[in-house]
Amino acid sequence: MSNPLITYWYFHLPNFVLAALMYTLLGRVILGLVVDPDSKNYIWRFFCRITDPVIAVLAWVTPKATVPVVLWLFAVVWLFWLRVLLLNIFLYFGAVPPLS
Repeated sequence: MSNPLITYWYFHLPNFVLAALMYTLLGRVILGLVVDPDSKNYIWRFFCRITDPVIAVLAWVTPKATVPVVLWLFAVVWLFWLRVLLLNIFLYFGAVPPLS
């Protein structure tokens, strides 16, 4: 019996990347409540560097008057629904790993 993680890598890899981005954005929201936006804290800079590309894409469809924290929360929601869409696409094509 082979390892299902390796066998179904095409499902697990994008799901993992989207989940990591989603939870990193959630961490940025929580950390953003206590850290200044221009802080030199290395953890804050890491969160910003990882999540800024997602924020930049979402900024195209979000009004410019939106507060950054709200934009970050919208990004978390969009990534969640992107993961749901990914699951539904794989379910439709029958490519989801079986439950065992």
